[in-house]
Amino acid sequence: MTGKLNGKVAIVAGGSANIGRLFAEALADDGADVMVHYNSPGRAGEAETVVKDLESRGVRAAAHQADLTGTAAITALVDDTIAQFGKWDILVNTAGLIIRKPLAETSEDEYDRSFAINAKIPYFFMKEAYGKMADNGRIVNIVTTQVAVTAATYSAYAGSKAPVEHFTKAFAKEIGPRGVTVNCIAPGPQKTSFFYNAETPETIAWLSGMTISGDLGDPADVVPVMRFLVAPETRWVTAQTVYVNGGMISPIN
Repeated sequence: MTGKLNGKVAIVAGGSANIGRLFAEALADDGADVMVHYNSPGRAGEAETVVKDLESRGVRAAAHQADLTGTAAITALVDDTIAQFGKWDILVNTAGLIIRKPLAETSEDEYDRSFAINAKIPYFFMKEAYGKMADNGRIVNIVTTQVAVTAATYSAYAGSKAPVEHFTKAFAKEIGPRGVTVNCIAPGPQKTSFFYNAETPETIAWLSGMTISGDLGDPADVVPVMRFLVAPETRWVTAQTVYVNGGMISPIN
């Protein structure tokens, strides 16, 4: 452990798998105690494995299952964290849903689920943070590189992630007097089940070709940026979106 986050308590929403698990591991390596949130009851075993791994790194850890699309569930998660660990210093929100299809083919239910997961969850997490996060805390919301490109078939996904940038900027101003920073990370396409489940071999090759290296990113490529944004000394970086996408800057048609 680096010890940089000793005494800090973090919630990682979606922390049982993919990039969320890597974030939880990195936070533990830096000394933070971690509450690992997971959505599906079927991931309970997976979450407990993560908890044991984090504890082996010398920190306290626990798991909490909840569908966070209801605001009461977000409140319960935060309150459980404070009850178990005594306070709350860091939020890393990785919860997300990809609906990849033309706008004209998107159903009302798919639209509603996209906004409930991608926009509503971070909004109400930040509402909880206003009164419950400790001073000098850190909030990191995961959005997507798609918010900055012209992308057919990503309207529901990118459209429901885009508001989070604006929520982040406004909330950074509102909570900033207490020393809390609020930022977004916008990853490009990565080698995760979250990405592969929404794509085809053709679109994967197409997106890979838009990066400078000609390859997809790895979730581990995003971890150093998260560690930077939650570090105690990063007090002067707030209300920002940091793109981690391998130079993927070309418009997508």
